[in-house]
Amino acid sequence: AAAQSRPSALQSGESLATLKNESDSLKKKLEEERAKLHDVELNQVAEKVELVSALSIRTRRVLKGHGNKVLCMDWCKDKRRLVSSSQDGKVIVWDGYTLNKEHAVTMPCTWVMACAYAPSGCAVACGGLDNKCSVYPLSLDKNENLAAKKKSVAMHTNYLSGCSFTNSDMQLLTSSGDGTCALWDVESGQLLQSFHGHTADVLSLNLAPSETGNTFVSGGCDKKANVWDMLPCASVSCRLYDLRADREVAVYQKDSIIFGASSVDFSLSGRLLFAGYNDYTINVWDVLKGNRISVLFGHENRVSCVKVSPDGTSFASASWDTSLRIWA
Repeated sequence: AAAQSRPSALQSGESLATLKNESDSLKKKLEEERAKLHDVELNQVAEKVELVSALSIRTRRVLKGHGNKVLCMDWCKDKRRLVSSSQDGKVIVWDGYTLNKEHAVTMPCTWVMACAYAPSGCAVACGGLDNKCSVYPLSLDKNENLAAKKKSVAMHTNYLSGCSFTNSDMQLLTSSGDGTCALWDVESGQLLQSFHGHTADVLSLNLAPSETGNTFVSGGCDKKANVWDMLPCASVSCRLYDLRADREVAVYQKDSIIFGASSVDFSLSGRLLFAGYNDYTINVWDVLKGNRISVLFGHENRVSCVKVSPDGTSFASASWDTSLRIWA
């Protein structure tokens, strides 16, 4: 009786066999459409292109300091410094010119399988068999105890296999042996997005080289490379609605804005829209034209609230950096 009362997920006339046949048919059609586009090989197109001449490449520097296999490394955007992680449980920040070790951190586990330099060069991220991704702020003081300033940002249910900052120090992308990739807010440690699609360990990830960095590719033990889009799940726009018409009438956004807005307020005339964002900025929008007029910098953490003064001559902003600012 219990089995009879349980609702079925299959519709009338359907069976697992018919659904499988339909799925196989769709896969076949997709392969046929792909085959239509595969009309020529790359080397055939490049037949008339000149050959690359012989290269003269040799070793210029050798960086020694790890006591076991080096598992990962990343360049700083200053083109000079590097960070590396090793099976010996150490993370080392190097000066590629002088060969000096600028910072060294001993992790709580061996097999530190992932490391990444922040875009600003002011922090590094790393992790491995501890299932975590930790961020270490860097300073000019080479004797500073970095372990004391460690921030645990990401937590997976299996080993961390890869990590990469987006185009900002404030978001971190990770891959894991638990079969998922995830996007995290560095400041709060909050999980922003989780990417499920692999059926086995995810071993690597790489962000697309673009200004917005909205897409990335992941490779897994399931023999698949998945391409992901981070943008659709992120609320990065401000929107204006007409209550009488019951519809959206304007969207205030730019491709370069990848962080959400926490608070908005209109100027006294209603022509300007002030929006505080999670990337610590305040954007000023022309309500009628829809274009951004100005970007205001000053806060050192996300802007939680913006309010225009009663007389409209100024506005105030509040932030997680523990301060309020008055703008005019």
